[in-house]
Amino acid sequence: MVVLIVSWQGWQEVKAQGADWLPVRYVRIEGVFQFIAKNKIKQVLKGQVNNGLYNADIQQIQTSVNQLPWVENVRVKRVWPDALDIKIVEQTPVVRWGTTGLLNEKAELFIPDNIKEFSRLPLLKGPDGNEKKFLEIMKGLTIALSDQEMRLVEFSVNNRRAWNIKLNNGLELILGRNEPLNKFQRFLKSFTLIGEEQVAKVAVVDLRYPNGYALTWKQGKNETDWKKIAQIKKNKAY
Repeated sequence: MVVLIVSWQGWQEVKAQGADWLPVRYVRIEGVFQFIAKNKIKQVLKGQVNNGLYNADIQQIQTSVNQLPWVENVRVKRVWPDALDIKIVEQTPVVRWGTTGLLNEKAELFIPDNIKEFSRLPLLKGPDGNEKKFLEIMKGLTIALSDQEMRLVEFSVNNRRAWNIKLNNGLELILGRNEPLNKFQRFLKSFTLIGEEQVAKVAVVDLRYPNGYALTWKQGKNETDWKKIAQIKKNKAY
């Protein structure tokens, strides 16, 4: 019991004198950063390292740094005798979420100051709280389209759960809310048979029909002679 009391008193003295006796002289920040500005981290740490090494609130420092938009993960530890070691993992965006947010690979949402420079990323839109589900669906759609040499640039789901897809060539797919995935697969199986020349003339493919789809042509493009195309396909089959 005596030993415990002495140890406690000694620890209290260290805490009381920590700022002067064991000041934090160095803060080491480790990580590979593309978007995190070190001055932002310094602003967050300002005032939190002035009470000495042992009085520094490690949990609070970690929480404060983790609140920066581009920080995915952070670990803070004391390093004897006068340093704090901060290791940061920066967010890696994979898609845009709505007009202001970004999602990482784990579908975690973060909102930086400006996402204009990420216009190259695909756009995902849907009801909040469904980020993980929709991102997984979007990944599958992207792979299926890439196999047909098409690239997805936007996937949106409205409040009624109706799907809408836009491709990099300007083509829009309206899938609706009833079995949208089956309709998408039907589109992939049949649309490529039209031929690249005819595909280039199409602006919108409306797949909200039980057994087919309707096409809207780009302005100024002539309608397709489907009988001629069908005959060509038939001849090739022979």
